[in-house]
Amino acid sequence: MSNDDQMNKGIGMQYTQSPSSQPQTTNISFGNVGSAPSPSAPMAAGPVKDISTAEFGPEVIEASKTQTVLVDFWAPWCGPCKQLAPILERVVAESQGAVKLVKMNIDEHPEIPGQMGVQSIPAVVAFKDGRPAEAFMGVKPESEIRAFVQKVSGATGPSEMEMALEQATKLREESMPMEAAQIYTAILQRFPDNLDSITGLGSIYLEDDDMEKAEEMLAMVPEESRDSASAKSLAAAIELAGQAGDLGELAELEAAVNANPKDNQARFDLAIALSGAQRREEASDHLLAIIKTNRKWNDDGAKAQLLQFFEAWGLMDPATVEARKKLSSVLFS
Repeated sequence: MSNDDQMNKGIGMQYTQSPSSQPQTTNISFGNVGSAPSPSAPMAAGPVKDISTAEFGPEVIEASKTQTVLVDFWAPWCGPCKQLAPILERVVAESQGAVKLVKMNIDEHPEIPGQMGVQSIPAVVAFKDGRPAEAFMGVKPESEIRAFVQKVSGATGPSEMEMALEQATKLREESMPMEAAQIYTAILQRFPDNLDSITGLGSIYLEDDDMEKAEEMLAMVPEESRDSASAKSLAAAIELAGQAGDLGELAELEAAVNANPKDNQARFDLAIALSGAQRREEASDHLLAIIKTNRKWNDDGAKAQLLQFFEAWGLMDPATVEARKKLSSVLFS
């Protein structure tokens, strides 16, 4: 039995779960807006209230009769609690009033978590109609937390935020980056910590050869999201773009390889420059050529560079998928 199952079982022993109620919703407009927000833009939501045992009744039990209330049980010494808090607060802010979030320090107020059987923190319990309905324990990926909030709020189908992000992705796939940038910018004006919009807008700036703004967007990534795939991808892409910018003109690099096809360093440099020019298939083919002829060259540097390409391009990018197939064929032939 998982920790979450144990938590829900503990809740069920003392309370009866009640049907979900429909949440209140507020429309968000992601229309045309001005320039992108600065890294110092204010948070979208104010501080989350830390409640006492005496406040639990009105702030949670009574409030949950009209709005889903999440209680974040935490303690100052709990490292995972500090990791979870900003993610949870951000997702709740994005819900636009569908749910309310409060916090309870279990060291200062142990009675309520003791009655509920909370044995490990962080623990997040959703209250509806005056009773606990769902819960999870530990730090979860932001996508899982968002799904949890959507579930307990009673929302069905994708949220307006998710639809906006999907539209931005589609616009980028259709080679309409400026339109996608408008959507990302609109989201960031309301939610400055939205990771998908930060990295999406950073990638668009990078593709437009605006390294400075791309780096500004990378600096906006919240600390707890630095190790996310999208943040690492943007960081790797910025690094590659910087390397490509130091290598000179593509025509000169191509001429050097044509003059001496066995010059692995020239081919390696050309691959980086081609990646910077968004000619990804050609870039990976040049590195694969080095791997085929001299796997040990530069301490297997061609393979290491190819893996960095994959990280920068994204694991599901068509160029990444195709190059991975070719790499497997080379390594295991």
